[in-house]
Amino acid sequence: MNALNQQARERLAERLDAYGLTADALAANWIDGRFVEGQGDPITLMDPVTDAPLLRYRDAGAARVEAAGEAAERAQREWMALSASERGRRLYRAATGLDGHEERLAELESLIAGKPQRDCLGEIGKVREMFEYYAGWCDKQHGEVIDVPSSHLNYVQRVPFGVVGQITPWNAPLFTCGWQLAPALAAGNGVVLKPSELTPITSAILARLLERAGELPPGLINIVNGLGPSTGAALTSHPAIAKLVFVGSPETGRRIAEAGASRLVPSVLELGGKSANIVFADANLDDAVAGAQAAIFAAAGQSCVAGSRLLLQESVAEAFLARLTQAVKGIRVGLPDDPATRMGPLQNATQYRRVQQLIEQALAEGATLLAGGERPAELPDDAQGYFLAPTILGDVTPEMRVANEEIFGPVLSVLTFRDEAQAIALANGTRFGLAGAVWSQDTGKALRVAHQLRAGTVWVNGYKSINVMSPFGGFGDSGYGRSSGPDGLREYTTTRSVWVETAPQASVTAGYGSS
Repeated sequence: MNALNQQARERLAERLDAYGLTADALAANWIDGRFVEGQGDPITLMDPVTDAPLLRYRDAGAARVEAAGEAAERAQREWMALSASERGRRLYRAATGLDGHEERLAELESLIAGKPQRDCLGEIGKVREMFEYYAGWCDKQHGEVIDVPSSHLNYVQRVPFGVVGQITPWNAPLFTCGWQLAPALAAGNGVVLKPSELTPITSAILARLLERAGELPPGLINIVNGLGPSTGAALTSHPAIAKLVFVGSPETGRRIAEAGASRLVPSVLELGGKSANIVFADANLDDAVAGAQAAIFAAAGQSCVAGSRLLLQESVAEAFLARLTQAVKGIRVGLPDDPATRMGPLQNATQYRRVQQLIEQALAEGATLLAGGERPAELPDDAQGYFLAPTILGDVTPEMRVANEEIFGPVLSVLTFRDEAQAIALANGTRFGLAGAVWSQDTGKALRVAHQLRAGTVWVNGYKSINVMSPFGGFGDSGYGRSSGPDGLREYTTTRSVWVETAPQASVTAGYGSS
């Protein structure tokens, strides 16, 4: 018996029990205001720390998705029957549902996702911010009056789609759940959300907490858990779903968009990245070294905005790498519940093997292993899960696979450049366009470069600063549409143009228009 796995299973059962859930017969879905068990095949989740079974639940299946869609349609009508101000008050109260649950939720998230518990706690705080921010927008989504050249009063309203379908990833389940739920509800929609089948339960618990604290209509938030080909396909094909929002890989994103397009349903895709972290010779190298570590090794590199390509100006490359390789030795890779841990395991075995294969291929293609590339030595014997030391690959060239594909792991590819023009060309030499960073003490140069990067988010002398107030999204294989900020809110509404004839006697013609 693996002692670490046994402890994890016991802690998981205890945390689930606090919400009336049992690990042996897990009702993993939140539908129409209650937890319900799936009706499909069993799904076994593995412990990221030990590579041993952790939890079992049943795929939701098409019938559960159908029930969720019907509940969301009904609840959405109730939601829109409230005044905009009342919806705002209830959304703000919904955020208070997290009060007193932060530690328990963070532990559940950490156990299933493998993330350091302190990171999970910080992300729960971000979820609160999302609901507080969008609650304030509920009664501020004003339309406009168009001064048309006729006797009509023409005004435009922003109206919700009705019911939206959302699919979120395994790397930050709670964070991305809140990231999408808050603007969708603020815009007046009902939601059916499917988390990754690898991280199912915290989103369902979050829905329960939000719904009850905010007195939201039962069924306004529905969480269905299961596999993509079954539960996911039922969601994307459900006739009630009027818009699809997906966060994940480009490959799956294309399938989601195609499924929506077959029904003429629009989509928002927040996909992967291959972000360039550009360091010029005049940068503050101490800050840039710290930034380079945070950019790629936070969350074990399992982040869409991970700075997985480090572009160093040739004149400082050697000195920078000497500092960086020394600094990564201080990154504590350990058990997620240890407060000293800065990097936990990867979330699942498939991703772990893929990252290992990419490292092996890079070395075979001529890259140099400067750090990591193997399991950390200081882990307990029972921790036989998906741990990988922070890895740095030097002598990477633009045509290598590691310089082009999203790795989604703690692997940094280092390239060098001569001047601004080459730095911009290397940074933009990818099919992705999600994020990037520029390090330089010359503000003019930093902005000059930043404005030429094909990326939805660019940082100058920093990395990974995000806030719910600012739009987030990318170009190319990083997807389209925006999350967060006013732009994220607008993704969840469409326009309705209303024409009111004000003339004493209406003039109606057989063709378009009237005078």
